[in-house]
Amino acid sequence: MNIKHQFKTAFSGIKTNKGRAVLTILGIVIGITAIILVMALGQGAQNLILGQIQSIGSKTIVVAPGRHPKGPADIIATFTDSLKARDLEILERKENVPHLFGIMPIVFGAQTAAYGNETYRPTIFGATDFFAKIYDIYPNKGRLFTNEEVKGYSSVVVIGKKVKEELFGNEEAIGKNIRIKGKSFKVIGVFPAKGQVSFLNIDEVAIVPYTTAQQYIFGIKYFHRFIVEIDEEKNIPQTIDDIEIALRNSHGITDPEKDDFFVESQADAVEMVKTVTDILTLFLTAIAAISLLVGGVGIMNIMLVSVTERTREIGLRKAIGASGNEIMLQFLLEAVILTFSGGILGIIFGASLSFLAAIILSTFVGLSWSFVFPFSAAILGLAVATLVGLIFGLYPARKASLKSPIEALRYE
Repeated sequence: MNIKHQFKTAFSGIKTNKGRAVLTILGIVIGITAIILVMALGQGAQNLILGQIQSIGSKTIVVAPGRHPKGPADIIATFTDSLKARDLEILERKENVPHLFGIMPIVFGAQTAAYGNETYRPTIFGATDFFAKIYDIYPNKGRLFTNEEVKGYSSVVVIGKKVKEELFGNEEAIGKNIRIKGKSFKVIGVFPAKGQVSFLNIDEVAIVPYTTAQQYIFGIKYFHRFIVEIDEEKNIPQTIDDIEIALRNSHGITDPEKDDFFVESQADAVEMVKTVTDILTLFLTAIAAISLLVGGVGIMNIMLVSVTERTREIGLRKAIGASGNEIMLQFLLEAVILTFSGGILGIIFGASLSFLAAIILSTFVGLSWSFVFPFSAAILGLAVATLVGLIFGLYPARKASLKSPIEALRYE
């Protein structure tokens, strides 16, 4: 019997009980759908985060307090007060960091802002006017605060579009005063709609001089970050070394293993994000793949039931000359066809759900989310689904091939 006839026979066997066939491949469909969805969303999230990181420029270096987080336990260590005013002064000196173009200390946190009877809880971001250049965002109404206002602890604020809408509605905001933690701040600028930039949503931010934020809002004398811009990208490694040496001298550190700060370039941040998202995606994919195993066991069970129900058919085929290998191939093909079909349907459903999720995230959530179809995951999923059919269909197929034709014909 040729292979074409074997396929026709296998399809006929499947079509005799369509309901059972649908239920048989359901586990495979769910498994492949989950894998495609997880891989697509994982890649989309990675692209979004990397895009946000790279949006502040390749010549930017971040200096953060605490140890460089290498695991969950190290995250807590980043919330320290190791970056002080004297560190800022040291890094600003040209002899310490020759390639430094500009440096911006920042402090941040959430506080409630109020105007009249309206309240909103924006992200309070204490910075300098250098913020606008680094993040490429300037007020479309009003102005930024000046260096003199930073040095003078001025109570001025530039707000994002959503903050303005929540507090003022259609009313003009420039020149009005809002209250943050009991202190009055004059609105001197409003940003246009910008959305997410790096890890900051510009629409939901209230930016004040860092000196004012430290003194009147957060009550601290340290910084959460230094954002450093250098003159040329090629000088990044040298600048990182210069910053580390300067801060170690400032903090009296002789052993680099005991650093209470870490310096990170955009390339470092990109690599870390890729590692984290890849591991997370792999972990979730492994969980989703368990349903493929469950689906495989289901297929084996259904095929065993099918072998029992079709005992007389097997006996009749053997009686008219079908060999044991041909019987085994027929049932094996049925299992593979079922899993392969489940794989195709899973890819279609997974891609559709991923595309729908991308539309929802970009349209209704406001994220710059792009749909990514994971071709490698689709090919791998299809291959695994076919392999599952071969492995879990082998035992029922062999059991069918070993049936005696005489006993099979007598089966009731």
